[in-house]
Amino acid sequence: MNEPRNPSVQSDSVAAALPQPTPPLPDRIRSEVWDVPFDHLTLAEAVDRIECLVQRRIPSYVITANLNYCMLHHRDPEMGTITDDADMILADGQPIVLRSRLSKEPLPERVAGSEMIYHLAERCSDNGWGIYFLGGEEGVAQQCAKKLQAMYPGLKISGVESPPFRPLSESEQREQDLRIKKSGAAILLVAFGQPKGEKWIHANYKRLGIPVSIQLGASFDFIAGTAKRAPIVWQKIGMEWAYRMCSDPKRLVPRYAQNATFLLGALIEDWKRLVTSWGMGDWSNRPER
Repeated sequence: MNEPRNPSVQSDSVAAALPQPTPPLPDRIRSEVWDVPFDHLTLAEAVDRIECLVQRRIPSYVITANLNYCMLHHRDPEMGTITDDADMILADGQPIVLRSRLSKEPLPERVAGSEMIYHLAERCSDNGWGIYFLGGEEGVAQQCAKKLQAMYPGLKISGVESPPFRPLSESEQREQDLRIKKSGAAILLVAFGQPKGEKWIHANYKRLGIPVSIQLGASFDFIAGTAKRAPIVWQKIGMEWAYRMCSDPKRLVPRYAQNATFLLGALIEDWKRLVTSWGMGDWSNRPER
């Protein structure tokens, strides 16, 4: 005699077989600093939101923005669209966090890409997701991937490549696209430098179809050991830029000189906007976004 079917068990098995709805993304709370809308997130909250973006399976990208990015946002016409289309913008610079404390919604903390990469590797390891490492000097991305995999044994390395420092030919680009698309990666980490990395991601992320792409600057070098991060004390007082500048003056002195000029101009503009808000005439040179 056949046992009677249990309708609740049957319905549970059917429900398990159906694709489960993707949980909605948490609402974005943003704080604007120098006309760049930063997401109001701690490091832990940023990683949680990136996990939600991965689960959503819709191509997206995250920007880790420092003072140099803020400067480029104002001076490079292309950067405005890149900023507007980003699914998340994190404050990777202590000057940005300090400036936000003068506003009604100060940012909770600096979210450094060079710290976040470890948390992302751990989260991917826990979930069985793969990471694709793209960029850096020859061998750096490979060494970075190996060290992260040693730290987080469940981490899947979906791909590693350091393309040449020149535009790819059409055939090279097609081959690279195919490698990335077929990799099954959940996260694409890009180390092309700023703003090349952000521009490359914006131009390609939809076509490549990877759930989350992130430009992480020198993070590959820090993990691989080809560059050294500033001591914690320097980081906390917002002087990591000075440490890095001393380590590579030829390349970084001109960049940080431009950043300093921008910072001075941005602070003067902040003062003009404050005076304008007091009803003492229109002193501001830029309209509010």
